Amino acid sequence: MKHEFETKVYYADTDAYGVVWHGTYLRWMERGRVDFCAQLGLDLVEMKKCDVLMPVTNMNVRYKSSAKLDEDITIETACEIVNSFLIRFKQKIKSKETQKIHIDATFDVVAVNSEGKMYRKIPEQFMQKLERGLETCPQPV
Repeated sequence: MKHEFETKVYYADTDAYGVVWHGTYLRWMERGRVDFCAQLGLDLVEMKKCDVLMPVTNMNVRYKSSAKLDEDITIETACEIVNSFLIRFKQKIKSKETQKIHIDATFDVVAVNSEGKMYRKIPEQFMQKLERGLETCPQPV
């Protein structure tokens, strides 16, 4: 299963050089991960009510080229690794027109409680939703 969304690069997304500011890519990728989880039935508000938070513990972001003002881009999100301990998201940001990859990234998330204590395993009710969603089309980006 893969989640995609498109956006246009606006002036507020760019830096003094007229290209996308590096933090903007992170914001777009977070939106992709949150929307992907929602697509799988994982409601982050519901998880928080159950004292389960999923912070990013590791990220590897490779900047391959710069997106530019007024460019239409696509943000792709999929799961690369899912086990009882962590979820690794694979994400790409690319030009909608040319398919040129601007960003190639992975993000690891784990389950912790509101005090920051790590769960030994992702709680079962959320793991089941994740596994059911991924069974439908388990193709990474």
